[in-house]
This record gives sequence, C-alpha cells and structure tokens, in this order.
Amino acid sequence: MTERLEIDPQAAVDYLLATAPRYAAAKAKRVQLEEFRKSKKAILMQQSDGKTIADREAYAYSHADYLELLQGLESAVEAEELFRWKMKAAELQIEIWRSKEASNRVEGRSVR
Repeated sequence: MTERLEIDPQAAVDYLLATAPRYAAAKAKRVQLEEFRKSKKAILMQQSDGKTIADREAYAYSHADYLELLQGLESAVEAEELFRWKMKAAELQIEIWRSKEASNRVEGRSVR
C-alpha cells in the first residue's frame, strides 16, 4: 500500500499559477497549427499540377510539408493535454484538501 502524503493546497495553487502560462502557450500553438493546416492544404493544392480537385487534395495531403505539420499538431496536442491533466490533478488535490478540512471541522464539533 502506498503512503499518503499530506496535501498542501498552497503548493497546488502555486503549481496551477506556474503552469497556466505553459498550458495557454501549448493551447495557442495547437489552435494555430489547426488553423494553419487549412492554409497549408490550400497552398499545396495551388502548387499541384493535378487536373481535378481530388488530385490536388491528394497531392496536398501526401506532401511532406503537410505531414510535418501534422506531426507538429500531434506534439502540440500532447503538450496541451499533459498540462491540462496535470492542472486537473492539482485542482483535485485542492478539492481533496477542502473535503478533509470540512470533515475535520464536523468531527471537531461532534467531539465537544
């Protein structure tokens, strides 16, 4: 069985405050890449010598630049989700601490 550590709500809040800018930057990068993906597809379709829209779209989707952009998008989503879940865990620590404190107050009243 694992040993339970005492929860420090201030440390959790400090973590949230320190991580928020990194989360925001990761989210901004993800959104930027999602939007740029559309522009990149259009640029690549214009560069294509394909006769039909399907040919041009196939060219764009298979182009090395587009595939590289998708890899960047994958990394951006991974970073955003990592920060989001770490922040969620810190929020849960605060909630656990809050519940314990409420229980301690109730126990303190019933002992008297």
